[in-house]
Formats: sequence, structure tokens, C-alpha cells
Amino acid sequence: QVQLVESGGGLVQAGGSLRLSCAASGRITNYGMGWFRQAPGKEREFVAAISWNGGYSRYADSVKGRFTISRDNAKNTLYLQMNSLKPEDPAVYYCAAYLWGLGTSSYEVYDYWGQGTQVTVSS
Repeated sequence: QVQLVESGGGLVQAGGSLRLSCAASGRITNYGMGWFRQAPGKEREFVAAISWNGGYSRYADSVKGRFTISRDNAKNTLYLQMNSLKPEDPAVYYCAAYLWGLGTSSYEVYDYWGQGTQVTVSS
């Protein structure tokens, strides 16, 4: 079992950047991991995912070219670099993990979730 804790959220101006981190309590070497977000009144949506070995990643169309997911298995940490933030990006961002995952956009597959970190973008 792994516990996940996100950090790095905050307030940023439109066009700015933030880097989210997700620290795991245990080894994440065998876990596919992803980032999801949920804005008030909206359903949780997929943002990005990465395979257990980092060799494969996928992105939602809305963030492709602006966000980059990465992982450092030696540090048991997942990252999301967010550039060119837009007014439609604000949400609570969650990281998630599932065993032997290749990285999927389906949130039902993920077994472990963090508590989320708030991202706010000012225009």
C-alpha cells in the first residue's frame, strides 16, 4: 500500500507556471501514476499519466503541450510541470497510483489517491 501527498499548488497568474509534486510513502517503482483534477461543480477529469517505468505517458488534449508529467522513482515522487496556465486550469489536483500500470486516463483503475492540492489562476 502506498500513501500519496501532493504539494506545490498555489496562486499564479495566467500564463505562469507551477510544479506539482506527489510524494509517496513507499516505493513507486511498480506503480503507474496519474494526475487528475476537479473544479467546483465539475466531475474529476484526467490530466496526465505515466507508466511504472516512465517509458510511456499520455495527456488530456486540454493540457497537451503545456503540462509535463515525470517521475523520479529513486525519490518516490511524481511531478507535474504546468506551463502557460490558463483560466480554465484552476482545480484541485490529485495524484493517483495503481500497481503495474502503464498509465491510464480511467480514474476507476487507480487504487491510491492523494488528498489534493489547490491550483488557482488569476487572469
